[in-house]
Amino acid sequence: MNRTEPLELVYFQGCPSVEAARAAIRGALEALGLPLSWQEWDLDDPHLPTQLQAFPSPTVLVRGRDVLGDGPIAEARLSCR
Repeated sequence: MNRTEPLELVYFQGCPSVEAARAAIRGALEALGLPLSWQEWDLDDPHLPTQLQAFPSPTVLVRGRDVLGDGPIAEARLSCR
């Protein structure tokens, strides 16, 4: 898979914050009048790009940058924001 979308959501199944992140993405895109389009990446996907594997769930990336400014962390797969 290619990272073609300027907006990405990195998450793992079971993280209770994922739906709130999706709602925030939808709200922001609607407010800006932009198409409701983004790439989602499941941390359990064996084809997940290496550079995304160290982000906690959920992480919203805009052009590859974490909107919270936290960036990758150790043991991110076990971390839910």
